[in-house]
Amino acid sequence: MKYFFKIVILILLIIPLWACDSNQGVQLIQKANNEWIKDRNHSAVERFKSVLKEYPSGQLAEEALFRLGEIYHFSLNNSTQAISYFQEVLQLNRKSPFSSGAQKYIAEIMEFSFKDYDQAIIEYQKLIYMFDEPEKNSGHQYRIASIYIKKQNYEQAFAEFEILLTDYPESSQNEVAQFRMLEIMYTLNRCSDIPEYYNNFISSYSGSKYSGEMKFIIASCLEEKGLLKEAYNEFKTLKVDYTYPALLNMKLENIEKRMNKH
Repeated sequence: MKYFFKIVILILLIIPLWACDSNQGVQLIQKANNEWIKDRNHSAVERFKSVLKEYPSGQLAEEALFRLGEIYHFSLNNSTQAISYFQEVLQLNRKSPFSSGAQKYIAEIMEFSFKDYDQAIIEYQKLIYMFDEPEKNSGHQYRIASIYIKKQNYEQAFAEFEILLTDYPESSQNEVAQFRMLEIMYTLNRCSDIPEYYNNFISSYSGSKYSGEMKFIIASCLEEKGLLKEAYNEFKTLKVDYTYPALLNMKLENIEKRMNKH
């Protein structure tokens, strides 16, 4: 099953949290989880629902609702019903160990399944405001910026990346965020700002895996300015290990043709 290992790890992590609940409730949860692991989705649903009947509140209920949401989203292709269960987790207990995961699922479903980008932004913002998890929240802020790119609202995307860098200066997302910002500068015809931005980036991330793509953008800016020889030489420095050699060769050939016409 696609999510087998994920589920097993979650079960192992969550079992110790049940110390305050009855053995019967723990066994019901375990049996329901086992049914899902074995791809017996409808049986798992019925077992989790039986947990809710016996334990309408508390951590057992919170997990049952959370697992029902996962089953409906991942296994039964009913993300609308999944959201309903995830929302019930949040209504039961905003401080539940399942609440952050439930809210994250809601945001991801809105973004990737429903492609309701405006609502997805709202749901990611809720994650940031509701939970004090800096590293995770930096990832949510990155998603917000990325959604604005999907919406082709590049100015706002740039602003959202700036928020990421300001609010989460130690985030592991910052390197890729700064690369995306340079891409946006190129999209917005801000080529004059790119060399300085690139130099600052390299001073912070020497040997970055994005340096080649950044050089490609710098060379493209030179080409657009009509500085063909400089652009050609810059593109040529990428010949050894550029990620997209066919695109690079096309660029070099086109510039050669342009230079030969002059």
